[in-house]
Amino acid sequence: MSKKKKLQKTLVEKILDKEKIAYQPMTFETEKDGDTQEIATDKTSRDGYKIYKTLVLTGNKTGPLVGMLPLDKHLSYKKLAKISVNKKVGMIPLKDLVKTSGFEHGANSPVGIRSLHNYPIYFSKEADEAEKIIVSAGKIGQSLLVEPHDLAKSVDAKFGDFAVDNPE
Repeated sequence: MSKKKKLQKTLVEKILDKEKIAYQPMTFETEKDGDTQEIATDKTSRDGYKIYKTLVLTGNKTGPLVGMLPLDKHLSYKKLAKISVNKKVGMIPLKDLVKTSGFEHGANSPVGIRSLHNYPIYFSKEADEAEKIIVSAGKIGQSLLVEPHDLAKSVDAKFGDFAVDNPE
C-alpha cells in the first residue's frame, strides 16, 4: 500500500508559521506556457476568494519593488510609480527574475521575496477591502489563502490604488 504523498511546506509557509499567521494551503494544476510554468485555470478566483499575482518590477529611484494585484486586473505603471515615489516603473525582464527575486515566474511570493530582500511591497486597494486573498506559496502550483492585512503587516506592505481594468 502506498502512503499518500504529503506536500513539503514551502519556505513561505514556514515563515508564516513562525510569525503565527494563519493560512490555508491550496494547490492548482499547472501547465507550461512558453518558457514558464503557470497555474492552469481560466478562473480569477476560487471558493469566492480572488487569486493575486505577484509582480516584480524596478523603479528608477527605488530599484526593485513588488506589486500585488488581482489576477483579473492590470497594473497601472503610472499609478504604482507615483505611489512608490518613482518617476517610472517597469517589469523585471524574465531572464533576470530569479536573480532579482529568488523565485521563478509563477512562484513569486511577497513573503518569500521579503525574506530574501528588503524590497518595497505594495498591495492593490482591492486586497485592503478583501476578507481573504490567494497568493503564491513560493512554489508553482502551491498557493495560500490568507487574511491580507496580516500578510501585509508581515511583509511591511502598503496598500494603494494601482490595479486597473484596462491596461494603460
